[in-house]
Amino acid sequence: MASRPTARMVLRRRTQAPKPVEVEDGSESENGSGSGSGSDLEYGGVCCEECGSGNFASKLLLCDQCDKGYHLFCLRPILVSVPKGSWFCHSCSNRHNKLKSFPLVQTKIVDFFRIQRSSDSSNKVIEDYRKKRRRPSSIVMSKKRRRLLPFNPSEDPARRLEQMASLATALTATRTEFSNELTYRPGMASRSANRAALELGGMQVLSKEDNETLNLCQSMMETGEWPPLMVVFDPQEGFTVEADRFIKDLTIITEYVGDVDYLKNRENDDGDSMMTLLSATDTSKSLVICPDKRSNIARFINGINNHSPEGRKKQNLKCVRFDVNGQCRVLLIANRDIRKGERLYYDYNGYENEYPTEHFV
Repeated sequence: MASRPTARMVLRRRTQAPKPVEVEDGSESENGSGSGSGSDLEYGGVCCEECGSGNFASKLLLCDQCDKGYHLFCLRPILVSVPKGSWFCHSCSNRHNKLKSFPLVQTKIVDFFRIQRSSDSSNKVIEDYRKKRRRPSSIVMSKKRRRLLPFNPSEDPARRLEQMASLATALTATRTEFSNELTYRPGMASRSANRAALELGGMQVLSKEDNETLNLCQSMMETGEWPPLMVVFDPQEGFTVEADRFIKDLTIITEYVGDVDYLKNRENDDGDSMMTLLSATDTSKSLVICPDKRSNIARFINGINNHSPEGRKKQNLKCVRFDVNGQCRVLLIANRDIRKGERLYYDYNGYENEYPTEHFV
């Protein structure tokens, strides 16, 4: 499939886990992590607990309980900017909070993801796709564009429940509501603002066949046919995603979703994991996806260190923006075969290298 690397991350911060801890009286520290604008004098005598250096004072983050300092870039997972509100180091966070796994109970998982009974319409989408795949090819030989593939769910229903429970655990820990589509909230950008025709230089159109494949993936997820992915917690990377079975090249992994807002409203926002949706000729109409309140598994897929050959070798997904029926959509797609147990990574930077990945593990 021909594609342009037009999707990029904006101000993305590695997802923090486990669940953030609140101070018992509900108040926030006045001089800890809240401002992030202190001078070197504020940090006099404070050194990073990881590297032992007191340099780069503006990048030192103080724990709101023990007052120990940590460079943003020395933390694992790293932080790109000072988080809003209270922040606790790994040791203090572990004393107060344990990561709780989501109950492996079918009814609770069904309710959490709002899974529906198989409807006639969803069954028709799946059956129509399978019929097209069985059609004999023409005798005439011609060079064909490579088509996107739907994900192949695990056959074992119990294993699919475990996969869904792992995502529910991560979403609950980060206080994120599950959503599998772009959401338009009052006070943010409206649905009518999402117009692919406004894209600077134009946006590639998702073909009819690939659009059918995307619809098939959505229909399968609505009825509990889940992509074979497992969310796990890593002490260095935070929440991250692993393939739970072999995944073929060009398989649709997931759509990048969240609340849609204007970039101009978020330029000074240190929000978690914002993604470009529309890079408009008129910059006042540019849009971003904000997954900090509502999102899916895309939020927990990690980025590569694109400053090192080893980091670039880990990339197995590409992030591409498409014009889908006139609206902008962002898809994460396998860019090579992925073996079972392999972690998923993509490059946060598309054609602009403005996201600092040099400290990524």
